[in-house]
Amino acid sequence: MLHLPSKTLTLADFLKLSETKPASEYIDGQIIPKPMPQGKHSVIQGELISAINHVVKPKLVARAFPELRCTFGDCSLVPDIAVFTINRIPRDQNGEVANSFTLYPDWAIEILSPDQSQTKVTKNILHCLKYGTQMGWLIDPNEQAVFIFRPKQEIEIFDQPNNYLPVPSFADELKLSNNDLFSWLLE
Repeated sequence: MLHLPSKTLTLADFLKLSETKPASEYIDGQIIPKPMPQGKHSVIQGELISAINHVVKPKLVARAFPELRCTFGDCSLVPDIAVFTINRIPRDQNGEVANSFTLYPDWAIEILSPDQSQTKVTKNILHCLKYGTQMGWLIDPNEQAVFIFRPKQEIEIFDQPNNYLPVPSFADELKLSNNDLFSWLLE
């Protein structure tokens, strides 16, 4: 259990702390631990990362990362899946993927855990959109629904089995329905 100091922690101070498992996020001057992923969350996360990377990686368009710390806009968030277009992936002096991502993802995906606050996760997605993220997904395994967030647009809910889920334009070859997404839980 993390004990917060009596004064508000700065982002710089937070980033100096050791990483925790599961990860903690820095939002509004506070450390907020993410819940430990459970079965449904883990299955969807693993399969979805594979499905996205299968479409975008071979063409050098983008890459999906699990639980990647993204620090921007005075917050440090850890989306369940952060997708970055290839030209925005930070690189070190050797041309390798950098360890530190101080920018927003192009596509932020969150998978709701049983005891997680939908409001908190929604606020994280909206924060991403405010800073330039093209699309956010909030996947609710219990309701078998996907909430789609786009900048300055109404939230859309996809909860019918044959509905294809909208994706950012850079991933338009990814054809995934609600049924595809939630059938992974039966495998």
